[in-house]
Amino acid sequence: LCLPRFAFSRPVILQGLTDNSAFRALCTREKLLAAFGSSPVRLSTANTYSYRKVDVPFTDYVEQLLEPQDPGRLGSDTLYFFGDNNFTEWGPLFQQYVPPPFRIPGTSLAYSFGIAGSGSGVPFHWHGPGFSEVIFGRKRWFLYPPEKTPHFHPNETTLAWLHHTYPTLPPAERPLECTLRPGEVLYFPDRWWHATLNLDTSVFISTFLG
Repeated sequence: LCLPRFAFSRPVILQGLTDNSAFRALCTREKLLAAFGSSPVRLSTANTYSYRKVDVPFTDYVEQLLEPQDPGRLGSDTLYFFGDNNFTEWGPLFQQYVPPPFRIPGTSLAYSFGIAGSGSGVPFHWHGPGFSEVIFGRKRWFLYPPEKTPHFHPNETTLAWLHHTYPTLPPAERPLECTLRPGEVLYFPDRWWHATLNLDTSVFISTFLG
C-alpha cells in the first residue's frame, strides 16, 4: 500500500490480496450456530454518539433479530451485532482470518466481527483507520473526508437517510460511495466519516489499526 497516496488521504478498495476461503467456510449460519449458539453476544444500537448495549444469546440474535430493517424504526431501537466481540470465545475463529498485508507504522491490529440483516447498517460516524472485508452478502458504503461533516440525524438509520436525505443532496454534496462484495476489502483513513448499509444478510469483519 502506497502510504503517501492512500494511508492518510483517501479510501481504496483492495481485491484479490488474501484468501479467506477457510474463514468463510467457518462463517456459514450452520457453523456459527454450532460454535457460538449458546454464547452471549453484545448488541449495540445503530445510532451515532450514544449506544445502548444489550446482551442476548447468539442463537436468539440469528433466529429473531436478523430480519430486514424496518425503514421507520429509529437507530436507538435497532440492535446491531458488530464490534463487541468476546476475544476469548471468538478468538479461535479470528485466528483463521487473513487480514490485508498492509500496516501503518506504529499501529496494531484489532478485529471487529459482525452479522446483520438486509437494510441494516450504522449511520455516519468516524474513528481511526482500518480495513473492512465482506465475508457474505453485499455492503454499501458512504464516505466523506474529515473536513466535510455529512448532513444526518444521529438517530436516523442509514436506510432512512438514504430514502429521505440522500436524494435531496446536490451532486457536490454527495458522498463517495461503493458496494463491497465477498472477498473485497475497503481501506478507510483516519477520521473519515462513513455510514454503511447491508444490502443482504451480511457477515463482515473489520481490522482496526489502533
